[in-house]
Amino acid sequence: MDWVQVYDPLGSPLWSTVLAALPIIALLGLLAAGLDAPKSALVGLITALAVAVFGFGMPAGAAMASAGYGACFGLLPIGWIVVAAVFLFHLTVKSGHFEIVKRSVAALSPDRRVQALLIAFCFGTFIEGAA
Repeated sequence: MDWVQVYDPLGSPLWSTVLAALPIIALLGLLAAGLDAPKSALVGLITALAVAVFGFGMPAGAAMASAGYGACFGLLPIGWIVVAAVFLFHLTVKSGHFEIVKRSVAALSPDRRVQALLIAFCFGTFIEGAA
């Protein structure tokens, strides 16, 4: 499929930039208005597809393929981190080292809120780095 992208579909750099920014404006506007993230993201995706097809003249098949590629490109690294985290968790539980981790975190602070913050920041970073 041969398609050449038109960078200035409206004949004005300013208005073409506003047209290209519509999906981001829709996404952030809906999030600011209090709509939940999945619905806002879906509206942003639909807006992006509409701008690509109707505003920039992109073929609908190519627009859908690009959306699918973007979804895979975004979800694959997240899935990889989750799989690695689950594997690491099961490894520490089976080896008996998870109890050591629990005792170490409990020894850092008696306050459960501080423990939760430590786990969220430190352990999350460790899992991401280990993946």
